[in-house]
Amino acid sequence: MADQMNKEHKENKTEQNEAVNPALDDEVDKLSAIHRMTTEIAQQLEKSRIADYTQLLNRPWKLIGTNLLAGTARGVGIAIGFTFFAATIIYLLQALGALNLPIIGDYIADIVRIVQRQLELR
Repeated sequence: MADQMNKEHKENKTEQNEAVNPALDDEVDKLSAIHRMTTEIAQQLEKSRIADYTQLLNRPWKLIGTNLLAGTARGVGIAIGFTFFAATIIYLLQALGALNLPIIGDYIADIVRIVQRQLELR
């Protein structure tokens, strides 16, 4: 009788294990998906270099120096760009003034004269 009970108990456990295996498979799939997502997030954080950013925030003088250098470079770039733009506009206005267009030519000539006077004053 004990042997029969052991057999029934073993059969019940086997049936339970077979019933639990799909649940275990689902859990393993979920855990692997979580692991994959965590790995992707870690890679994205590494690409964003957030560690370098936090180290930069911990050194305020380095942050100030970097921003000062970036601002100076941006200002010089804007000045050079505006100079080329203004020179091009003045050149085009002089070329149009030389064409002696009836209405536009007089207006452009006045603008060129004003700009030339400003340049002579400096």
